[in-house]
Amino acid sequence: MNTNVLSLVGQLSDQQLVAQVKVLAQREREATAALIAHLAVLDERGLYLAEGCSSMFTYCLQVLHLSEHAAYGRIEAARAARKYPIILELLGDGSANLTTITLLAPYLTPGNHVDLLAAAKHQRKRQVEELVAGLRPQPAVPSSIRRLPAPSHVTAVVPVPGGEAGPQLVDSAVDSSDATRCAAGSLLSPPPPSAARRAVVEPLAPRCYKVQFTANAETHAKLLQAQDLLRSQIPDGDVGEIIDRALTALLSNLAKQKFAATDRPRESVADRPRGNRGTVPRSRHIPAKVRRTVWTRDGGQCAFVAHNGRRCTAQAFLEFHHVVPHSAGGDATVENIQLRCRGHNGYEAEIFSAASSTPVPRRARMGVMSSTREWSQLGPDRVLSRGRQTT
Repeated sequence: MNTNVLSLVGQLSDQQLVAQVKVLAQREREATAALIAHLAVLDERGLYLAEGCSSMFTYCLQVLHLSEHAAYGRIEAARAARKYPIILELLGDGSANLTTITLLAPYLTPGNHVDLLAAAKHQRKRQVEELVAGLRPQPAVPSSIRRLPAPSHVTAVVPVPGGEAGPQLVDSAVDSSDATRCAAGSLLSPPPPSAARRAVVEPLAPRCYKVQFTANAETHAKLLQAQDLLRSQIPDGDVGEIIDRALTALLSNLAKQKFAATDRPRESVADRPRGNRGTVPRSRHIPAKVRRTVWTRDGGQCAFVAHNGRRCTAQAFLEFHHVVPHSAGGDATVENIQLRCRGHNGYEAEIFSAASSTPVPRRARMGVMSSTREWSQLGPDRVLSRGRQTT
């Protein structure tokens, strides 16, 4: 491959670059589908044996130099495509990807594969996992609280009895005599590496999820205190119910902070008749009523619409954006305020700056609203590259 390709790509215009990326992505999908078809036939004929490999997996690793994850996904897809050739068509046009096929492959049958693959078209991994959970529902897991093992200690992991709904605390700092006294079925294992544990959100059945995370001592103490205070309402101290109530209260508080949600809105200066306003200097402040109306109107989602009609789907890092910038005389009205994600807020600020030759303040370029304090930690390494066209 030409090692100078990066500099050649850098010479493309914005429109050429976007068009070329789409072409290359389609070629990659078509190449993947072709590779899967060839692997399916190669596997069926057992040709990997003649190449000095004992298995198809070894062939993919040692001859094709694929990673373990890539080899597994392609082999699973190849064997599924051999049974259901429609998979190759879905891979080729981008309706499905290797992750989707790998997740669905164990559950495909001659009777359900058409409907199941159709339901998974253009779905993200989490959505496909939920689809799979509906095919093989699992029972709800009991609530439990377990102290993580100390690096120098042996861990005794005691299974939680299936009939108990309350949490159990298992101390990892046990000596050999404690471990001996553990209930039957206990598993003694060396402490795991000290690498950070990732939170787990896993669908078990329709509308039912397993949630697992690591909490510090302060969070654990708060949870125990909440259990004690709620015993009259939640006698068994179910952790899931407590977390649900805590999140409900948190979301209510965030709604008040983010877009001034309230059941009893107060009249603002901007709502008063003009004769009663007095002299109020024009400012960047967005009235609470405007924020509430805009948030509801835009559905809590970035309202940026691209030239091809695609609306941004971001629902995180949202900011209130002046369509006509404040510096150009734009007021904080419902008609002039829209929701933007951080990236598109900064993007439109740069487009306006390029069109008007007006310097844009650094905070505006980075998509940071002066009234939105929580976005101020954005570092210079997170600044997005912007398009150069001004039309």
